[in-house]
Amino acid sequence: MVDVSDDDGDPLDAGTTMSRAVRGYLDHLTVERGLATNSLTSYRRDLRRYLTYTSQRGIASPDDVDAGVITDFLVGLREGSPGHSPLSAASAARAVVAVRGFHRFALREGLAGDDPAARVKPPPAPKRLPKAITVTQVEALLEAASVSGTEQSLRDRALLEVLYGTGARISEAVGLDLDDLDLVAGSVRLRGKGGKDRIVPLGRYARTSLEAYLVRGRPALTLAGTGTAAVFVNRRGGRLSRQSAWTALRAAAAGAGLPVAVSPHTLRHSFATHLLDGGADVRVVQELLGHASVATTQIYTLVTVDRLREVFAAAHPRARD
Repeated sequence: MVDVSDDDGDPLDAGTTMSRAVRGYLDHLTVERGLATNSLTSYRRDLRRYLTYTSQRGIASPDDVDAGVITDFLVGLREGSPGHSPLSAASAARAVVAVRGFHRFALREGLAGDDPAARVKPPPAPKRLPKAITVTQVEALLEAASVSGTEQSLRDRALLEVLYGTGARISEAVGLDLDDLDLVAGSVRLRGKGGKDRIVPLGRYARTSLEAYLVRGRPALTLAGTGTAAVFVNRRGGRLSRQSAWTALRAAAAGAGLPVAVSPHTLRHSFATHLLDGGADVRVVQELLGHASVATTQIYTLVTVDRLREVFAAAHPRARD
């Protein structure tokens, strides 16, 4: 099997027609498509691996690739290679999506006369149900975030209230600027994937926590900085990082004694699940989450169906064995 590792330098600097085409595609994703930073990082990683693989096969141009090459690349990802563990079906599917996008770009730009990737389908990703915690667990988590009463705890409580109260992604929450908040109207503007903004309502609890933080917490934290528009700031007065937000969440989860692992996405999943449990329409939840397709949102309905099944089995007199 051909190795699909990427330990022999940066294949993007190889100087071949293939590497130049990949750089052109990444520039296209950055400038014309406006992909989010995390998505670009994933595309760059997957295409570097693809370039290394094609180079080992002696392929120097997109025109030299056929469907068999791409299929073998996928097999190598799933089976692993020296120094690299096998990728999951979901991760391999993501890599094939990057490769297929690249070959469509190469055909459209006249860099190849064919699109071999169009004949290669990514493996179906397993349908995994999102993990959500209960409303009681959410309340314990939020209380634990503000137990010390310090400026940082006011910030952490406001951050977690925003994550749960709006369903924001962690990048959207730490990316908030003061101008994105409208506490009078009770709304917040979230900057989603692909540069798509959405306006999401702010509930009373999130609004109250934000007001407390902005009045009693943020001014003290920004004293050490040189001025920033960021809502959530660190002890040096700069914008709070994703890693620091994770740290705050883990500390609150430990303080609340939650029996499950909690991530920022756990709060996003809980936001969606609790809305659907409360009778919200799936299309409304789709808009609030910023999903491009309702199919992405519908996986949360599986969670509520499972919950309904459990309640039915426990409560209905004719449901028991």
